[in-house]
Amino acid sequence: MTLLQSSLRSMPLERVAVSFGRPSNNSTGGGLTTARTRITAEIALANMTDCMHPKSGFTVVRPLVRALALLAVFEPHDRWLSNGQLAQRTGLPPSTVTRIAQTLTQLGYLLHDAEERKYRLSAAVLGLGYAAIAHSAIQGLAGEHMAAFAAENKVHVCLATRDRLELAVLECRRSLESPLALPLYVGMRVGIAFSPMGWSLLAALPELERAYLLKNVQQRMSKDWSRTRRRVSEGIAQVNEKGYCTAIGEWEPDLGIVATPVLLEGASPFVLACIGASQVMTRARVERALGPRLVAMGRLLQNEFTAISHMDD
Repeated sequence: MTLLQSSLRSMPLERVAVSFGRPSNNSTGGGLTTARTRITAEIALANMTDCMHPKSGFTVVRPLVRALALLAVFEPHDRWLSNGQLAQRTGLPPSTVTRIAQTLTQLGYLLHDAEERKYRLSAAVLGLGYAAIAHSAIQGLAGEHMAAFAAENKVHVCLATRDRLELAVLECRRSLESPLALPLYVGMRVGIAFSPMGWSLLAALPELERAYLLKNVQQRMSKDWSRTRRRVSEGIAQVNEKGYCTAIGEWEPDLGIVATPVLLEGASPFVLACIGASQVMTRARVERALGPRLVAMGRLLQNEFTAISHMDD
């Protein structure tokens, strides 16, 4: 096993998530965990704040907003969270968190450890997520193509779509011969302005919608916006020119990422991403093979989806 393989096999989930969401700053694993938790809390709180001030003519049930915000702050690496941790991540008063958590426990969406005084998500939440994706035609079409692409090129392949200011991963495939064993997973989230996956999706959006989303990202950033905005513009320009954009050794020295938008009739844009070791995902290989092949797979999915849609009409 190479040093690269060893380090990535032991890479925690939160580090991978941050790697695809923010440029590397050579922080320690603990620092990355803290950063990921902070980013998650900020997004949950921002989404909740937005919903608390709806547009004119809309009615918001605030207890429901708070309950969903509480469920949203659980991360895959979180086994149990205390009342205090939930309060910190949501920005809600501890007493409010207690009432919401007790209600969600009674409804079966949280499990409660009375001795440890902590909560965790239950299988009922998994059922909600599965219901959302189980009948997705694009996932059914993409899975086989993604698996073939991953096996042929010895990489990981992900399919994602936008959820507010993030991309949510819907499907993952990997080659057993890949030099990386990244812990990518369905449900993983990536900041829309901080990786090729996000840039690809932004490139596929109408200009007004793209500007609106980037304005919201800017409002939530405390610094480095000019650098982020410049990199977003470079990624969008690359998609417009080549059909895909890349980051090779930019977010993590050992990782290379290539992404392309997938536009489906009557649906929001999706993104296909190819992720591999930067030592084998050289710029020459990306430009000669991986980039064009990823774009071709996206177009194939578009054609197949369109054909199926017309058959149902």
